[in-house]
Amino acid sequence: MKRALWTLGPAAMLLLSVVASMVFGQEEGRPPSLSAYHTVIPLRGASLARVRSAIAAATVTSATIPMWNYSVTSPADGNSYSGSMAGSSPFYNGARTTNIPTMVIPLIVVFPDGTRFDPTVIDSCAPSGTPLAQVLGSPIFQPFAYSLNGINVGTGQYVDVFQRANFFNANVSITGDSYHTMLSPVTTLRAQTINIPANQGVAYSLSGGCGKLGVMDISAFDSIITGSVLPSLAAQGVGPGNFPLFVLHDVVMGNPGTSVNQNCCVIGYHSALGFPVQTFAVADYDTTFLFRTSPDIAPTSHEVAEWMDDPVVGNPAPGWGHVGQVSGCQGDLEVGDPLTGSPYSSFGITMPNGVTYKPQQLAFFSWFYRQAPSLAAAGVYSNSGSFNTGAGQVCQ
Repeated sequence: MKRALWTLGPAAMLLLSVVASMVFGQEEGRPPSLSAYHTVIPLRGASLARVRSAIAAATVTSATIPMWNYSVTSPADGNSYSGSMAGSSPFYNGARTTNIPTMVIPLIVVFPDGTRFDPTVIDSCAPSGTPLAQVLGSPIFQPFAYSLNGINVGTGQYVDVFQRANFFNANVSITGDSYHTMLSPVTTLRAQTINIPANQGVAYSLSGGCGKLGVMDISAFDSIITGSVLPSLAAQGVGPGNFPLFVLHDVVMGNPGTSVNQNCCVIGYHSALGFPVQTFAVADYDTTFLFRTSPDIAPTSHEVAEWMDDPVVGNPAPGWGHVGQVSGCQGDLEVGDPLTGSPYSSFGITMPNGVTYKPQQLAFFSWFYRQAPSLAAAGVYSNSGSFNTGAGQVCQ
C-alpha cells in the first residue's frame, strides 16, 4: 500500500520504500522549491470484507455513496484481484449517469503562532479569486470537452471523463458520452476552523515562495478531522451517503512531524472509516508556488480520482513501482501515484472563469493489471498518453 499510515508489517515496509519528499536547496528551512507527494490512510472501524459484501448486496444503497465491486485476473502474475469503485459498473449495458452528492468544506487552519490559512479569502499571491472559488470553478466540478489521441471521450468533469476513458472499451455503451460518474449535487458548506495543537504545526516563510506555508503533523490533523470535524458536520448533512472534500490553502502535512525538510510534504490524502463506510478526501490548493510540479488543482484531481477508483482504500494490484512518486514497489490501485507531478496538459485547461488549470495526469485501470489491449480509450494506459504499455513485470 502507498504510504499507509498506522499499519504494521509489509505495509509499513512499503511505507518506508516510497520516496520521501525531496527539498532542493541547502539552507535549513529556506528551500526555493519543494517536492510533494500523496498518501492514504487505510479503512478504519470496519473490514474490507464487510464493506464489499454490503456493496455487492445492492448496486446503490441509501446508506452510502453508490459503489460497485470488480474482479480481474492479471496476466502479469495470473492472480485474481478484487476491489471497489465509486459510481456504477461500466461493464453493464445501457447509458447511465451516477450522481454522487459532494460536500466541499473549506478548512481555516490556525497554527500555534497564530498564523491563519483561509481558503475563503483572496490571497495576494493569487488575487484573481479565493482559493475556494478557484477550486469550484475548476474542471474538477465544471464541464469541459476532452479528446484522447484524437478520440472524443466526451464532455464532463475531469474525473468523470477520466473514468469514462478508463473503461471506454468495456462495452459499447461507454463509447461517446453515455457513462457518467458525477460529483453532483455539489454543496459548499461554511468554513470550518481548526486549531493545530502546540508542537504539531509550523508556519514557514520560505525564500523563493509567495506568502507562508503551513506544515502540520498528518496524524494530529487526521485525528481532528475524524474525531471532531466529521462528527460535527453531521448536522449539516455530511455522512456516508455523500463525499466530503476538504479544501486546504497553502497547508501541507509532514508524515510525521512539522519539519519542511524531513518527511514533507503530503499535499493530499483520502481515507474511509466506519460502517456504513464514510469516505473523504483532503487536498491543498497551493498559491505559494513552491510546489512547481503540483500546481493549483493537481492535488485535488489526484485525490478525487484516487477516491473514485479506490474509495475504501483497499484495492490491490500486482506490484509496480520505480515511477512517479514511488521509488520502490507498491501494490495497490492508486491512479495518481504513478504520475504524481505530471500535468494532464502542458498548456493547461482554460475554464470560463478565465483561469488556466493544470490537473494531474492519471493512470488507467489496465496499466495496473497489465491488460492488453487496454480497456481505455485509444488503447493507451494514462489519460494524457504518457503510458503506452502496462506497468510491466511485477515489482518485488
